[in-house]
Amino acid sequence: MMIDCHSHLADAAFLEDVDEVIAKAKAAGVARAVVLPEAFFQFQDVMSLHERHRDFVLPGLGLHPVQMGGSGNFDRSVLLSDYTEEVTEAILTNQDKLYCIGECGLDFTPYYIKSPDDKLEQKEILRNQAKLASHLNLPLNVHSRSAGKHVIDTLEEAGARKVLLHAFDAKVSTALKGVELGYYFSIPPSVVRSPQKQKLVKSIPLTHLVLETDSPALGPEKHGRNEPVNISVSCDFIAEAKGISREEVIQMTTENAQKLFTKLSSQ
Repeated sequence: MMIDCHSHLADAAFLEDVDEVIAKAKAAGVARAVVLPEAFFQFQDVMSLHERHRDFVLPGLGLHPVQMGGSGNFDRSVLLSDYTEEVTEAILTNQDKLYCIGECGLDFTPYYIKSPDDKLEQKEILRNQAKLASHLNLPLNVHSRSAGKHVIDTLEEAGARKVLLHAFDAKVSTALKGVELGYYFSIPPSVVRSPQKQKLVKSIPLTHLVLETDSPALGPEKHGRNEPVNISVSCDFIAEAKGISREEVIQMTTENAQKLFTKLSSQ
């Protein structure tokens, strides 16, 4: 059985049919899915979905480096004012139910970065969430678009040890530093159309890989909604790239997920 280590099933894209999406995933061999928010207003949606699907949804809570602006779109860098006491209180209140802190991280895409202060605030918020994750003995589920080296350096400085770097988009040499630190990397279905992620799969040891979909984004096709059922695309690509069987990929990535999300190993 496969584990989707990074998804957004509480996203509005699944509002009308999330139960069917989960049922289809189960039928295809997906045992569990880590479900994450991006903003505080989504926290309750994630926890409510967990209550409805306790046998499938593994919730995480955290603050994404890109937040919703006045236009109603996620189009601005996170600010320290976004990381409120309510964010921390919600995480502490739900700590016994959480499998990770996330989605958190850095995003230095020029569109979102309007001044050097934006990068500094993102780093401070990531350090704060890393400290909280360490206190709660939970792994971090990390976003690192256009900021791979900065993320790894920031996490290393913060002493983070249990880390999942999702859809990592930096150089292989940067990723291998993460491997040295014991970090894991999750591979989305978009690997089939991404030469950069294909290089990562070939270079990162299987002992440091897990599966993800990032649903509803990063599907095998650029346009269209991604779903947990597509995790098989990631699995099959890794098997082909490594020259091993699909069953070996499933076994190792599941074992890796259980090591990372330690609450899974007791279930």
